[in-house]
Amino acid sequence: MQVLQVQLEVGPDPAEVGRARRWARSRLVGSGIGDDEPLAETLILLISELVTNAVVHTGCPAVLRMLFGAGAAEAGTVRVEVADNCSRPPRRRSADDDDTNGRGLELVDGLADRWGWEREGAGKAIWCEVDRGVPEMAYVRGPRGLATVRR
Repeated sequence: MQVLQVQLEVGPDPAEVGRARRWARSRLVGSGIGDDEPLAETLILLISELVTNAVVHTGCPAVLRMLFGAGAAEAGTVRVEVADNCSRPPRRRSADDDDTNGRGLELVDGLADRWGWEREGAGKAIWCEVDRGVPEMAYVRGPRGLATVRR
């Protein structure tokens, strides 16, 4: 199976998260995943969480990679990786109801079909995979903002 990989270098600035989302959205459309599909919304949310974690918790530049299997748009898996130069492993946190952060990896765990991390050079890469088709849980735009739908 052929795999298409695209990547973006992300600076250690929180403003880079928005740039990464815009870049990823355009690459998803280019791969045949429609901008309004639940899969696209799920992937953009996962990318936003992983890039935010890299930028906020490491203070290092990062590389966002998206890997697409070749073939029909509904076949295969989309893999997202965010690599940084910090060797410290990711740490799940437990957020209280009124906390404004600390839920990133919980969201990744709930939305991705698989996720993990591995050492890469002097740093690490955090990755997640979403199988094409309707994910178990997705966030979609509705008349009142984002809504959760289940398969």
